[in-house]
Amino acid sequence: MPTEALSTEALPTYCVATVRPWNIAEFENTIRQFPGNWHLVTGKDQLTPDYLRRINPRAIFFPHWNWMVPEEITTAYECVAFHAAPLPFGKGGSPVQNLIERGFEATKLTAFRMVAGFDHGDIYLQRDLSLSGPAHEIFLRASKLASSMIGEMIANWPTPMPQVGEAVTFKRRKPEQSRLEGEFDLKKIYDHIRMLDAPEYPKAFVELGDIRIEFADAELHDGEVRATAIFRKIQP
Repeated sequence: MPTEALSTEALPTYCVATVRPWNIAEFENTIRQFPGNWHLVTGKDQLTPDYLRRINPRAIFFPHWNWMVPEEITTAYECVAFHAAPLPFGKGGSPVQNLIERGFEATKLTAFRMVAGFDHGDIYLQRDLSLSGPAHEIFLRASKLASSMIGEMIANWPTPMPQVGEAVTFKRRKPEQSRLEGEFDLKKIYDHIRMLDAPEYPKAFVELGDIRIEFADAELHDGEVRATAIFRKIQP
């Protein structure tokens, strides 16, 4: 007797909330193909209790989100956040930049239960993530790893475990911290340029009078750093 295909109504519903273009592309190219009914939210104003009540998701995944999620949502739905640090080490903002600045060459991408407060929830999964290359490559690598972890979770939902170890909190970087100044060796110059080299991030820069010089595409070879430079007049 032939097996009838399951209707989409019989499949669980999931939601992905993200704002970065590389995460949105990964949703369209990969995550949307996973079993289930998938919905994408790309703005804070879309993620409302009314909208979530209509779609009633089994879980909401946040591969890259810029805002605090209201407790009304985190208590009503299983919300899974992703953070590029081996929590509880590296809580807080700008984990990729803060880790590279401290000399780390690799980290963990952590999937954890979103609760009140930033980066405090129990951990579902942690997977290795290389910090090599420019920031835009790291973020693309992380987005692909996050989609793989989402696929792993919906296939066999893990039991989240409490965070263990010393908590170290990072501060979110400010645009002014992209300035190249002070004492830098060549490796630190290279790391400073590459860790800021991503769309929508303030590039490494120096200023000469009313001209700002921004750097990207850094390479470190044979005792020298090469990079592209863009000269911009500083707007008053």
